[in-house]
Amino acid sequence: MTTGWDSVPSPYVQLSRDAWRGLRESTPLPLTPGELDALRGLKDPIDIAEVEEVYLPLSRLLNLFFLSDGRLRDTVSGFLGGGVEPTPFIIGIAGSVAAGKSTISRLLRTLLARWPEHPTVELVTTDSFLYPNAVLSERGIMDRKGFPESYDRRALVRFVSSIKSGAEEASIPVYSHLEYDIVPGAAQTVRRPDILIVEGLNVLQAPPPGALGVSDFFDFSIYVDARVEDIRQWYIDRLFALRRTAFTNPRSYFHKYASELDEDETAAFAQRVWRDVNEINLVSNILPTRARATLVLHKDRDHAVQRVRLRRI
Repeated sequence: MTTGWDSVPSPYVQLSRDAWRGLRESTPLPLTPGELDALRGLKDPIDIAEVEEVYLPLSRLLNLFFLSDGRLRDTVSGFLGGGVEPTPFIIGIAGSVAAGKSTISRLLRTLLARWPEHPTVELVTTDSFLYPNAVLSERGIMDRKGFPESYDRRALVRFVSSIKSGAEEASIPVYSHLEYDIVPGAAQTVRRPDILIVEGLNVLQAPPPGALGVSDFFDFSIYVDARVEDIRQWYIDRLFALRRTAFTNPRSYFHKYASELDEDETAAFAQRVWRDVNEINLVSNILPTRARATLVLHKDRDHAVQRVRLRRI
């Protein structure tokens, strides 16, 4: 296992967990086990040791990037004779369904907000830019929800561009995982944060020729990686956990899987959705964007990060 800088020339630094853990240095742990419980996603086994060994070093690195970005802005402002105003530092987080990127996003939002240099950290997910189910049904792509064509990508780019341009505030739709749809009339308002985290399946996709993509506005990007067969099992385990929890709510879009199907039928459903939807999206659209990330977190079967790949600057 790699323990530091690779001997073979590469645009990336490959680090083992042990080597990465040592980069925490004196970064304090600003999180209690109870707070971590509130941030953890369903069936995500992340614990305080994982926070200390993986996410505190990452928090430190992101803080260094944030401070460096400010110094560069001041340098450019001096070159121009002033007038360059601060704008949010934007972090993109990508990865498959069930890879744990939502937990990581919430965790990093909390850790970064507790550094003294940036008290305001906002998190948005690209779920807010999914077309409503009615539109997906009309276009015949309801079974491709989560694929690039199921998002209003122009609206997403406009939003991130507006935030990066220093807009005082910008509002976006709200997505309900319970109802599996955009909530009519609801909005999330983002007001000029120090840091904006944008989390989603396809946020690292390259734009069409001649156009801008959302990743063009990222100052740092993270890809949450794991073996396809491990993610498949995590997805199935999570669906069964949802069947015992959220799906029992009569308002849930998937309520019938808790009330009408037995375990064998639920397992068959989970296998089919993974095979026909999520794995195709992962292999065709999401995984190919991994090489575009600034940093890749490689998870093992138990969800623990064992390797980190960081692009050389």
